[in-house]
Amino acid sequence: MNGFALGAEQEEWCGQLRALAADRLRPLADKGEPGRVNRPLLAALGELGLLERVFTSGALELCLLRESLAYGCTEAETALALQGLGAHPVLSSGTPEQRARWLPEVRAGRAVAAFALSEPGAGSDAAALALEAVRDPGSKADADGYGGADGGEGGGWRLSGEKCWISNAPEADFYTVFARTGEGPAAKGVTAFLVPADRPGLSGEPLDMLSPHPIGRLSFDGVPVGPQDLLGEPGRGFRVAMDTLNRFRPSVGAFAVGMARAALDATVAYTAARRAFGGVLGDLQAVGHRVAEMATRTEAARLLVYAAAGAYDAGSPDVPRRSAMAKLLATETAQYVVDHAVQLHGAVALQRGHLLEHLYREVRAPRIYEGASEVQRTIIAKELYR
Repeated sequence: MNGFALGAEQEEWCGQLRALAADRLRPLADKGEPGRVNRPLLAALGELGLLERVFTSGALELCLLRESLAYGCTEAETALALQGLGAHPVLSSGTPEQRARWLPEVRAGRAVAAFALSEPGAGSDAAALALEAVRDPGSKADADGYGGADGGEGGGWRLSGEKCWISNAPEADFYTVFARTGEGPAAKGVTAFLVPADRPGLSGEPLDMLSPHPIGRLSFDGVPVGPQDLLGEPGRGFRVAMDTLNRFRPSVGAFAVGMARAALDATVAYTAARRAFGGVLGDLQAVGHRVAEMATRTEAARLLVYAAAGAYDAGSPDVPRRSAMAKLLATETAQYVVDHAVQLHGAVALQRGHLLEHLYREVRAPRIYEGASEVQRTIIAKELYR
Protein backbone atom coordinates (compact mmCIF):
# COMPACT_ATOMS: atom_id res chain seq x y z
CA MET A 1 0.00 0.00 0.00
CA ASN A 2 1.16 3.52 -0.76
CA GLY A 3 -0.14 6.55 1.10
CA PHE A 4 -3.33 6.73 -0.93
CA ALA A 5 -4.39 3.32 -2.23
CA LEU A 6 -4.36 -0.37 -1.43
CA GLY A 7 -2.36 -2.75 -3.56
CA ALA A 8 -4.03 -5.16 -5.98
CA GLU A 9 -3.56 -8.14 -3.65
CA GLN A 10 -5.02 -6.24 -0.72
CA GLU A 11 -8.04 -5.16 -2.79
CA GLU A 12 -8.58 -8.75 -3.90
CA TRP A 13 -8.36 -10.05 -0.34
CA CYS A 14 -10.85 -7.44 0.87
CA GLY A 15 -13.27 -8.44 -1.88
CA GLN A 16 -12.96 -12.09 -0.89
CA LEU A 17 -13.66 -11.19 2.73
CA ARG A 18 -16.77 -9.17 1.81
CA ALA A 19 -18.10 -12.11 -0.21
CA LEU A 20 -17.26 -14.55 2.58
CA ALA A 21 -19.05 -12.37 5.13
CA ALA A 22 -22.18 -12.17 3.01
CA ASP A 23 -22.32 -15.79 1.81
CA ARG A 24 -20.88 -17.83 4.68
CA LEU A 25 -21.09 -15.75 7.85
CA ARG A 26 -24.31 -13.77 7.35
CA PRO A 27 -26.53 -16.92 7.45
CA LEU A 28 -24.91 -18.00 10.74
CA ALA A 29 -25.38 -14.53 12.18
CA ASP A 30 -29.06 -14.52 11.20
CA LYS A 31 -29.58 -17.73 13.17
CA GLY A 32 -28.10 -16.22 16.32
CA GLU A 33 -30.03 -14.61 19.15
CA PRO A 34 -29.48 -10.86 19.62
CA GLY A 35 -27.62 -10.13 22.82
CA ARG A 36 -26.14 -13.63 23.07
CA VAL A 37 -22.75 -15.05 22.13
CA ASN A 38 -23.08 -16.83 18.77
CA ARG A 39 -20.76 -19.81 19.21
CA PRO A 40 -21.43 -21.36 15.77
CA LEU A 41 -20.40 -18.03 14.21
CA LEU A 42 -17.24 -17.96 16.33
CA ALA A 43 -16.46 -21.53 15.33
CA ALA A 44 -16.77 -20.59 11.65
CA LEU A 45 -14.44 -17.63 12.14
CA GLY A 46 -11.97 -20.06 13.67
CA GLU A 47 -12.33 -22.66 10.92
CA LEU A 48 -11.77 -20.01 8.26
CA GLY A 49 -8.56 -18.90 9.95
CA LEU A 50 -9.87 -15.37 10.52
CA LEU A 51 -9.45 -15.41 14.30
CA GLU A 52 -5.84 -16.43 13.80
CA ARG A 53 -5.39 -13.28 11.72
CA VAL A 54 -6.41 -11.11 14.68
CA PHE A 55 -3.29 -12.21 16.53
CA THR A 56 -0.81 -12.50 13.67
CA SER A 57 -1.75 -9.50 11.53
CA GLY A 58 -0.28 -6.05 11.67
CA ALA A 59 -2.59 -3.17 12.47
CA LEU A 60 -3.28 -2.34 8.82
CA GLU A 61 -4.23 -5.90 7.93
CA LEU A 62 -6.45 -6.03 11.00
CA CYS A 63 -8.18 -2.87 9.81
CA LEU A 64 -8.77 -4.32 6.35
CA LEU A 65 -10.15 -7.48 7.93
CA ARG A 66 -12.55 -5.65 10.22
CA GLU A 67 -13.68 -3.18 7.53
CA SER A 68 -14.39 -5.95 5.03
CA LEU A 69 -16.27 -8.16 7.47
CA ALA A 70 -18.30 -5.18 8.71
CA TYR A 71 -19.38 -4.43 5.15
CA GLY A 72 -21.03 -7.84 4.81
CA CYS A 73 -21.79 -8.97 8.37
CA THR A 74 -21.40 -6.70 11.37
CA GLU A 75 -22.06 -9.56 13.79
CA ALA A 76 -19.11 -11.52 12.42
CA GLU A 77 -16.88 -8.46 12.62
CA THR A 78 -17.85 -7.78 16.22
CA ALA A 79 -17.45 -11.39 17.32
CA LEU A 80 -13.97 -11.43 15.80
CA ALA A 81 -12.97 -8.10 17.32
CA LEU A 82 -14.13 -9.02 20.81
CA GLN A 83 -12.00 -12.15 20.73
CA GLY A 84 -9.01 -9.99 19.93
CA LEU A 85 -9.79 -7.35 22.52
CA GLY A 86 -10.28 -9.88 25.32
CA ALA A 87 -7.30 -12.05 24.47
CA HIS A 88 -4.70 -9.54 23.26
CA PRO A 89 -3.54 -8.84 26.84
CA VAL A 90 -2.88 -12.58 27.20
CA LEU A 91 -0.80 -12.53 24.02
CA SER A 92 1.13 -9.39 24.99
CA SER A 93 1.47 -9.81 28.76
CA GLY A 94 0.47 -13.36 29.66
CA THR A 95 2.68 -16.15 30.94
CA PRO A 96 3.62 -19.09 28.69
CA GLU A 97 1.13 -21.20 30.64
CA GLN A 98 -1.70 -18.71 30.14
CA ARG A 99 -0.99 -18.43 26.43
CA ALA A 100 -0.84 -22.20 25.99
CA ARG A 101 -4.10 -22.70 27.89
CA TRP A 102 -6.24 -20.02 26.27
CA LEU A 103 -4.93 -18.67 22.96
CA PRO A 104 -5.35 -21.86 20.88
CA GLU A 105 -8.95 -22.11 22.10
CA VAL A 106 -9.64 -18.45 21.29
CA ARG A 107 -8.11 -18.77 17.82
CA ALA A 108 -10.24 -21.83 17.12
CA GLY A 109 -13.43 -20.08 18.24
CA ARG A 110 -13.97 -22.56 21.08
CA ALA A 111 -13.26 -20.20 23.99
CA VAL A 112 -14.92 -16.80 24.33
CA ALA A 113 -12.78 -13.93 25.62
CA ALA A 114 -13.83 -10.63 27.21
CA PHE A 115 -12.13 -7.36 28.13
CA ALA A 116 -13.44 -6.24 31.54
CA LEU A 117 -12.39 -2.63 32.15
CA SER A 118 -15.54 -0.46 32.47
CA GLU A 119 -17.45 -0.13 35.73
CA PRO A 120 -20.67 1.62 36.80
CA GLY A 121 -18.60 4.58 38.03
CA ALA A 122 -15.61 4.26 35.72
CA GLY A 123 -16.50 4.30 32.05
CA SER A 124 -14.71 7.05 30.18
CA ASP A 125 -12.46 7.68 33.21
CA ALA A 126 -10.90 4.23 33.20
CA ALA A 127 -8.22 5.22 35.74
CA ALA A 128 -11.01 5.75 38.31
CA LEU A 129 -11.99 2.09 38.44
CA ALA A 130 -12.91 0.77 41.89
CA LEU A 131 -12.87 -3.03 41.58
CA GLU A 132 -10.68 -3.89 44.55
CA ALA A 133 -8.03 -6.59 44.78
CA VAL A 134 -7.19 -7.22 48.45
CA ARG A 135 -4.19 -9.33 49.45
CA ASP A 136 -5.22 -12.75 50.72
CA PRO A 137 -2.24 -14.84 51.79
CA GLY A 138 -4.49 -17.23 53.72
CA SER A 139 -4.46 -20.99 53.42
CA LYS A 140 -7.83 -21.21 51.66
CA ALA A 141 -6.53 -19.43 48.56
CA ASP A 142 -3.50 -21.71 48.60
CA ALA A 143 -5.65 -24.81 48.97
CA ASP A 144 -7.83 -23.77 46.06
CA GLY A 145 -4.75 -23.27 43.92
CA TYR A 146 -5.08 -19.50 43.54
CA GLY A 147 -2.52 -18.29 46.10
CA GLY A 148 1.21 -18.54 46.51
CA ALA A 149 2.96 -21.38 48.29
CA ASP A 150 4.64 -19.12 50.82
CA GLY A 151 1.47 -17.33 51.92
CA GLY A 152 3.34 -14.00 51.96
CA GLU A 153 3.91 -11.51 49.20
CA GLY A 154 3.56 -14.36 46.75
CA GLY A 155 0.02 -14.99 48.00
CA GLY A 156 -3.20 -14.22 46.19
CA TRP A 157 -5.86 -11.52 46.09
CA ARG A 158 -9.63 -11.37 46.47
CA LEU A 159 -11.53 -9.34 43.87
CA SER A 160 -14.62 -7.47 45.07
CA GLY A 161 -16.82 -5.09 43.12
CA GLU A 162 -18.54 -4.79 39.75
CA LYS A 163 -17.81 -4.47 36.07
CA CYS A 164 -20.45 -3.14 33.71
CA TRP A 165 -21.04 -2.84 29.95
CA ILE A 166 -18.67 -5.73 29.32
CA SER A 167 -18.96 -7.21 25.84
CA ASN A 168 -19.43 -11.01 25.80
CA ALA A 169 -20.41 -10.97 29.50
CA PRO A 170 -21.69 -13.02 31.20
CA GLU A 171 -21.13 -15.80 28.64
CA ALA A 172 -17.37 -15.50 28.15
CA ASP A 173 -15.08 -18.34 29.19
CA PHE A 174 -12.48 -15.99 30.65
CA TYR A 175 -12.08 -12.29 31.37
CA THR A 176 -9.17 -9.88 31.25
CA VAL A 177 -9.98 -8.01 34.46
CA PHE A 178 -8.50 -4.74 35.68
CA ALA A 179 -8.55 -4.19 39.45
CA ARG A 180 -7.09 -1.77 41.95
CA THR A 181 -4.20 -3.29 43.91
CA GLY A 182 -3.01 0.03 45.34
CA GLU A 183 0.66 0.23 44.40
CA GLY A 184 0.06 3.90 43.65
CA PRO A 185 -2.71 6.45 43.05
CA ALA A 186 -5.09 6.38 40.09
CA ALA A 187 -3.71 4.45 37.09
CA LYS A 188 -0.51 3.52 38.92
CA GLY A 189 -2.39 1.19 41.26
CA VAL A 190 -4.18 -0.95 38.65
CA THR A 191 -3.31 -4.59 37.94
CA ALA A 192 -4.53 -6.88 35.15
CA PHE A 193 -5.67 -10.44 35.86
CA LEU A 194 -6.84 -13.36 33.73
CA VAL A 195 -9.98 -14.66 35.46
CA PRO A 196 -11.65 -17.86 34.20
CA ALA A 197 -15.45 -17.65 34.23
CA ASP A 198 -15.81 -20.62 36.60
CA ARG A 199 -13.85 -18.92 39.40
CA PRO A 200 -15.90 -18.99 42.66
CA GLY A 201 -17.58 -15.72 43.55
CA LEU A 202 -17.87 -14.53 39.93
CA SER A 203 -21.38 -14.05 38.56
CA GLY A 204 -23.06 -11.90 35.95
CA GLU A 205 -26.18 -10.95 34.06
CA PRO A 206 -26.90 -9.79 30.51
CA LEU A 207 -27.94 -6.21 29.76
CA ASP A 208 -30.61 -5.38 27.19
CA MET A 209 -28.83 -2.85 24.97
CA LEU A 210 -29.52 -1.12 21.66
CA SER A 211 -26.52 -2.81 20.07
CA PRO A 212 -27.26 -6.43 19.11
CA HIS A 213 -24.01 -7.94 20.41
CA PRO A 214 -23.81 -9.43 23.94
CA ILE A 215 -23.11 -7.00 26.78
CA GLY A 216 -23.43 -7.68 30.49
CA ARG A 217 -22.62 -6.88 34.10
CA LEU A 218 -20.18 -8.86 36.27
CA SER A 219 -20.17 -9.16 40.06
CA PHE A 220 -17.04 -10.12 42.00
CA ASP A 221 -17.72 -11.43 45.49
CA GLY A 222 -14.28 -12.18 46.88
CA VAL A 223 -13.15 -13.89 43.67
CA PRO A 224 -9.76 -15.55 44.36
CA VAL A 225 -6.84 -14.86 42.04
CA GLY A 226 -3.18 -15.73 42.42
CA PRO A 227 0.21 -14.79 40.98
CA GLN A 228 -0.34 -17.22 38.12
CA ASP A 229 -3.39 -15.15 37.08
CA LEU A 230 -1.42 -11.92 36.67
CA LEU A 231 -1.16 -10.33 33.24
CA GLY A 232 2.07 -8.42 33.52
CA GLU A 233 3.30 -6.92 36.77
CA PRO A 234 1.24 -5.65 39.73
CA GLY A 235 0.51 -1.96 39.34
CA ARG A 236 1.15 -2.06 35.58
CA GLY A 237 -2.33 -3.07 34.48
CA PHE A 238 -3.32 0.30 33.10
CA ARG A 239 -0.47 0.08 30.60
CA VAL A 240 -1.78 -3.35 29.55
CA ALA A 241 -5.22 -1.80 28.99
CA MET A 242 -3.93 1.21 27.06
CA ASP A 243 -1.60 -0.86 24.88
CA THR A 244 -4.58 -3.03 23.94
CA LEU A 245 -6.82 -0.05 23.21
CA ASN A 246 -4.13 1.70 21.15
CA ARG A 247 -3.85 -1.40 18.96
CA PHE A 248 -7.59 -1.78 18.48
CA ARG A 249 -8.73 1.85 18.21
CA PRO A 250 -7.76 2.25 14.55
CA SER A 251 -9.59 -0.98 13.76
CA VAL A 252 -12.70 0.29 15.58
CA GLY A 253 -12.48 3.06 13.01
CA ALA A 254 -12.19 0.40 10.31
CA PHE A 255 -15.38 -1.25 11.60
CA ALA A 256 -17.09 2.12 11.32
CA VAL A 257 -15.72 2.67 7.80
CA GLY A 258 -17.08 -0.74 6.77
CA MET A 259 -20.55 0.23 7.94
CA ALA A 260 -20.30 3.64 6.26
CA ARG A 261 -19.27 2.07 2.96
CA ALA A 262 -22.14 -0.43 3.12
CA ALA A 263 -24.62 2.40 3.79
CA LEU A 264 -23.10 4.55 1.03
CA ASP A 265 -23.22 1.79 -1.59
CA ALA A 266 -26.82 1.00 -0.66
CA THR A 267 -27.71 4.68 -1.01
CA VAL A 268 -26.05 5.09 -4.40
CA ALA A 269 -27.89 2.03 -5.72
CA TYR A 270 -31.22 3.13 -4.26
CA THR A 271 -31.10 6.77 -5.39
CA ALA A 272 -29.98 5.73 -8.88
CA ALA A 273 -33.08 3.55 -9.29
CA ARG A 274 -35.82 5.14 -7.16
CA ARG A 275 -38.11 7.21 -9.38
CA ALA A 276 -39.55 10.46 -8.05
CA PHE A 277 -40.50 13.88 -9.41
CA GLY A 278 -40.22 12.79 -13.02
CA GLY A 279 -36.78 11.20 -12.75
CA VAL A 280 -34.64 9.31 -10.27
CA LEU A 281 -33.65 10.64 -6.87
CA GLY A 282 -30.00 10.84 -7.86
CA ASP A 283 -30.87 13.47 -10.49
CA LEU A 284 -31.94 15.90 -7.77
CA GLN A 285 -29.07 18.22 -6.90
CA ALA A 286 -29.87 18.11 -3.18
CA VAL A 287 -29.65 14.32 -3.22
CA GLY A 288 -26.53 14.19 -5.38
CA HIS A 289 -24.73 16.69 -3.18
CA ARG A 290 -25.69 14.78 -0.03
CA VAL A 291 -24.36 11.53 -1.46
CA ALA A 292 -21.17 13.29 -2.55
CA GLU A 293 -20.67 14.55 1.00
CA MET A 294 -21.25 11.06 2.39
CA ALA A 295 -18.69 9.61 -0.01
CA THR A 296 -16.08 12.28 0.70
CA ARG A 297 -16.33 11.90 4.47
CA THR A 298 -16.15 8.11 4.20
CA GLU A 299 -13.02 8.28 2.07
CA ALA A 300 -11.36 10.75 4.44
CA ALA A 301 -12.12 8.50 7.41
CA ARG A 302 -10.83 5.44 5.57
CA LEU A 303 -7.51 7.11 4.77
CA LEU A 304 -7.05 8.35 8.33
CA VAL A 305 -7.70 4.84 9.67
CA TYR A 306 -5.14 3.36 7.30
CA ALA A 307 -2.62 6.07 8.24
CA ALA A 308 -3.08 5.35 11.96
CA ALA A 309 -2.67 1.62 11.37
CA GLY A 310 0.45 2.24 9.32
CA ALA A 311 1.88 4.37 12.13
CA TYR A 312 1.23 1.57 14.62
CA ASP A 313 2.95 -0.98 12.38
CA ALA A 314 5.92 1.37 11.93
CA GLY A 315 6.31 1.85 15.69
CA SER A 316 5.66 5.58 15.41
CA PRO A 317 5.74 7.52 18.70
CA ASP A 318 2.52 9.35 17.82
CA VAL A 319 0.30 6.24 17.79
CA PRO A 320 -2.00 7.44 20.64
CA ARG A 321 -2.82 10.66 18.77
CA ARG A 322 -3.26 8.97 15.41
CA SER A 323 -5.35 6.16 16.87
CA ALA A 324 -7.60 8.64 18.66
CA MET A 325 -8.02 10.72 15.50
CA ALA A 326 -8.87 7.64 13.44
CA LYS A 327 -11.48 6.36 15.87
CA LEU A 328 -12.99 9.81 16.35
CA LEU A 329 -13.35 10.71 12.68
CA ALA A 330 -14.42 7.26 11.50
CA THR A 331 -17.11 6.65 14.13
CA GLU A 332 -18.55 10.17 13.81
CA THR A 333 -18.49 9.82 10.01
CA ALA A 334 -20.24 6.46 10.09
CA GLN A 335 -23.00 7.94 12.24
CA TYR A 336 -23.41 10.79 9.73
CA VAL A 337 -23.41 8.50 6.68
CA VAL A 338 -25.84 5.93 8.07
CA ASP A 339 -28.21 8.62 9.33
CA HIS A 340 -28.31 10.37 5.94
CA ALA A 341 -28.64 7.03 4.17
CA VAL A 342 -31.77 6.36 6.20
CA GLN A 343 -33.08 9.83 5.37
CA LEU A 344 -32.57 9.35 1.63
CA HIS A 345 -34.21 5.93 1.67
CA GLY A 346 -37.22 7.14 3.61
CA ALA A 347 -39.59 4.86 5.50
CA VAL A 348 -38.37 1.69 3.81
CA ALA A 349 -35.09 1.96 5.76
CA LEU A 350 -36.97 1.89 9.07
CA GLN A 351 -38.45 -1.53 8.48
CA ARG A 352 -37.13 -4.21 10.82
CA GLY A 353 -34.64 -6.34 8.93
CA HIS A 354 -33.62 -3.67 6.41
CA LEU A 355 -29.83 -3.25 6.09
CA LEU A 356 -30.02 0.40 7.15
CA GLU A 357 -32.28 -0.32 10.11
CA HIS A 358 -29.64 -2.82 11.25
CA LEU A 359 -26.77 -0.38 10.67
CA TYR A 360 -28.65 2.39 12.43
CA ARG A 361 -28.70 0.31 15.62
CA GLU A 362 -25.10 -0.86 15.18
CA VAL A 363 -23.47 2.47 14.36
CA ARG A 364 -24.27 4.30 17.59
CA ALA A 365 -22.23 2.28 20.07
CA PRO A 366 -18.73 2.72 18.54
CA ARG A 367 -18.86 6.43 19.37
CA ILE A 368 -18.93 5.38 23.04
CA TYR A 369 -17.01 2.15 23.57
CA GLU A 370 -13.21 1.90 23.73
CA GLY A 371 -13.21 5.57 24.61
CA ALA A 372 -16.06 7.94 23.77
CA SER A 373 -15.57 10.65 21.15
CA GLU A 374 -15.01 13.18 23.91
CA VAL A 375 -12.22 11.02 25.35
CA GLN A 376 -10.59 10.80 21.92
CA ARG A 377 -10.61 14.60 21.66
CA THR A 378 -9.01 14.81 25.10
CA ILE A 379 -6.28 12.37 24.05
CA ILE A 380 -5.61 14.31 20.86
CA ALA A 381 -5.38 17.61 22.72
CA LYS A 382 -3.02 16.21 25.35
CA GLU A 383 -0.78 14.74 22.70
CA LEU A 384 -0.70 18.02 20.79
CA TYR A 385 0.28 19.99 23.92
CA ARG A 386 2.73 17.40 25.20
